[in-house]
Amino acid sequence: MTAHIARIRRHPVKSLGGEDLARTPLRAAQRLPGDRLWAMLTEGGERHAGPGERPARWLPKSCFMRGAASAALQAVEGGWGDGVPHGAMTLRHPTRPDLRFDPETEGDKLLNWVQPLWPADKPVPTRLVQGPTGWTDVNQPWISILSLSSLRDLETRLGQPLGIERWRANLWVEGWEAYAERDLVGHILTIGGVELRVTETIGRCAATSADTRTGEIDIDMPAALQAQFGHKDFGIYAEVVTGGEIALKDEIRA
Repeated sequence: MTAHIARIRRHPVKSLGGEDLARTPLRAAQRLPGDRLWAMLTEGGERHAGPGERPARWLPKSCFMRGAASAALQAVEGGWGDGVPHGAMTLRHPTRPDLRFDPETEGDKLLNWVQPLWPADKPVPTRLVQGPTGWTDVNQPWISILSLSSLRDLETRLGQPLGIERWRANLWVEGWEAYAERDLVGHILTIGGVELRVTETIGRCAATSADTRTGEIDIDMPAALQAQFGHKDFGIYAEVVTGGEIALKDEIRA
């Protein structure tokens, strides 16, 4: 199948924000640069983080603030802008003033800003942490790929707009037939000289149930996927085999 890259997205802080990119390098056996580089640890996660300011190993999503525990977080957007993944970033939310902060030195600013969006009955957020790689939901260094054709079909089936932000994908592809990506597990995707090996489909959690414009639940997405398809998968993971730079409109061959 021939298709092209329609969107490139990174999410600098896990469950908090996201931004479009015009291009990005990809490196073999690494996540998309700057994606989930930071995460807000909670009181429950501290016991798994180990000594020191920076955890030495990947930690599961249950250790952090996440959209599955607070739909309001899903309405946060922003990041560094279309540039290098370091320095000050800007985050926005419909119920909060815009926040400009440097995650390297001003994690407390984010902690204070995000606390009103976090339920009082959940483990208290404690600090912003960077990890040895990235805080994606799986410990393997994969990137996530979704299809715009599949999204359009799902929106038609469910009778409502869903948008791309709730899925927090790295690459959105235009040109595949709806759900054709499910048959690509084990296949190699090529983007110029870049090669990606499709590893598995992506199972979806309750975070995808929130409308990212409002931060409020508008559907039980895992249940909706289960009812439509008999499973909760939407999208695929892939591992970078051969690195290089990718950009919008680049052709993808499967």
